[in-house]
Amino acid sequence: MTVRELLHDRGIHVEQGTSTTLFDGRAPGIVARPTSTEQVAEIMRVAAEHDLTVAARGAGTKLTWGSPGEHLDVVVDLSAMNQVLAHEPGDLIVSTQAGCPLSAVQEACGAAGQRLALDEMVPGTTVGGLIATNPSGPLRVLAGTVRDLLIGVTIVLADGTIAHAGGRVVKNVAGYDLGKLLVGSYGTLAIVTEATFRLHPVPKATQWVTATHSPDRLTQVLGDLLHSQDAPSAVEVRATANTSTEVAVLLEGTAAGVEQRAGRVAALIGGAPADAPAWSVEYPWAVGDSIGLKITCQLSAVPQVLSVATAAGWDIQGSAGAGVLYATPKQASDAGTENGTDHSADAVADVAARLRTAAIGGSVIVLDAPRALRTEIDIWGPIPALAVMRRVKEQFDPDHRLAPGRFVGGI
Repeated sequence: MTVRELLHDRGIHVEQGTSTTLFDGRAPGIVARPTSTEQVAEIMRVAAEHDLTVAARGAGTKLTWGSPGEHLDVVVDLSAMNQVLAHEPGDLIVSTQAGCPLSAVQEACGAAGQRLALDEMVPGTTVGGLIATNPSGPLRVLAGTVRDLLIGVTIVLADGTIAHAGGRVVKNVAGYDLGKLLVGSYGTLAIVTEATFRLHPVPKATQWVTATHSPDRLTQVLGDLLHSQDAPSAVEVRATANTSTEVAVLLEGTAAGVEQRAGRVAALIGGAPADAPAWSVEYPWAVGDSIGLKITCQLSAVPQVLSVATAAGWDIQGSAGAGVLYATPKQASDAGTENGTDHSADAVADVAARLRTAAIGGSVIVLDAPRALRTEIDIWGPIPALAVMRRVKEQFDPDHRLAPGRFVGGI
């Protein structure tokens, strides 16, 4: 009996991998669409019995992130596991299945005046995708990242074992803060099937304040802003070659308090109240079609990072309040030169190296790029903890069954 027949007999929808079910540009052997954690466990047990490689997929919005992985025998499509399981407003928590869209979570919680304080930087993102890739936007200054808001998970390990950790715990995997370990692991340690998050109240009022400054003024402006007592929820910057830098500050709270703080911030940065900048909740490139870098740096290094990027002909934006920025070559395409910006593999690697120097102890990764480019360069850069990460992988997935090659160092 074939694997497809085995899974079908266990009530799991399975179809042959085709050009319409690509995973990072490659067709898997089969695509299985479970409807429960138990069915995911069945898939993993069959995969272990037949020595098959497996990766999970939600909406497929970020499949061009991470290293170009190896051929997959099975893709576990979690799109049918798309429900908000429980929302407890009194406890400020929400539990969902991994295939649930972030937009659906916000809609369910918003009815009670609450929110999961994460920005949907890529439209269509699911809860599983949030955990696997750990994206962040302007609200990172206020609430942190997925890692800070995730309080519980249900997972399926590579051998089909179901485990729970954190909030609503049934049993724990001893020795690990499992939720935090899984965030940003690109699905290489386990398949997340359910997650529980801490919520925040929706603020009564919000106001953006924006200003434009020349590069030589930016250090002073950001320094004054970050040392002020006005507690911004977001401090965003955006710069392009040969232009001034846009600064956008988000204030949230009560109506009277926001009005007062916005006035003080406007005076401090030489700006004025404005609508939310459209660019603040999107990356500066077309996700899945272009090249994008993620830079983390000390807050004091933000002006220098912006300067290095724009001097290279790259657009750059992100959180000056958290030291997390995103850059892309102007009108990047798969190869060659366009509008004076070289975005060949060698040029991307060179810019990434220069930005690592400017980041002062931070990191620079090629977050998004066509598969061909990701096969030519080291997208992760230096990883000091790589040996530890390899040991964790060996304990969770000794046969390297889950998403092989997708993470740092070929993990």
